[in-house]
Amino acid sequence: MKERQHMLPVWFFIGLLLTAYGVIILITSLSEWSHPPAVTLARYHPGVWGGIILLLIGGFYIIKFAPRRKRQ
Repeated sequence: MKERQHMLPVWFFIGLLLTAYGVIILITSLSEWSHPPAVTLARYHPGVWGGIILLLIGGFYIIKFAPRRKRQ
């Protein structure tokens, strides 16, 4: 009997990294919400939007490329 090796796709790990960075950026940006830095476009809160986008993309990669067991 031959055992098959199951390799995890690299996109799953990229999804984990994107999700982790999204959480870090979102938490940092939410802590600055009441005192935004003195830059021109701070009123749009780009860190919050960037964190949300990273969470969405990372979550998509995690769901799509998650390791699954095959039924035999």
